[in-house]
Amino acid sequence: MADIRTINDRISVAPQIAPDDLAAIRAAGFVAIVNNRPDEEEAGQPSGEAIRAAAEAQGLAYTAIPVTHAGFSHPQLDAMAAALVAADGPVLAYCRSGTRSCNLWALAAAKAGRDPEVLVQQARAAGYDLGGLRPTLDALAAAHPAADEAPPQA
Repeated sequence: MADIRTINDRISVAPQIAPDDLAAIRAAGFVAIVNNRPDEEEAGQPSGEAIRAAAEAQGLAYTAIPVTHAGFSHPQLDAMAAALVAADGPVLAYCRSGTRSCNLWALAAAKAGRDPEVLVQQARAAGYDLGGLRPTLDALAAAHPAADEAPPQA
């Protein structure tokens, strides 16, 4: 199974998963999968459709929010936040290495008003460095109208 790294009790990230991993992912307590990897990014990777079918066969929700070399957009941040809010339990997001998934989660959480320092610490504890995103995290959090009232894990 993939190298799953827990960010907090609502979100974990991993490198590319395979359809055969979904039973173990469900058994580990996840209720939803977020695919942050575009199809055909690399030869031989499982398609998003194959992962979706395997996830749904295990009773897991599936959301595709592919992040390309073009970077992150507000609609992607909003889609990630919506997927986390819709899930009734832990979510596993994946991409090629887990980095894009971690970054997208952090950006979405900052946009929802979460404290960027907490986000950086949670990512660091999972082995990811958000240092390059810190100015954007700060700006997104500052732009949130009720930053102090944000949901704890948005």
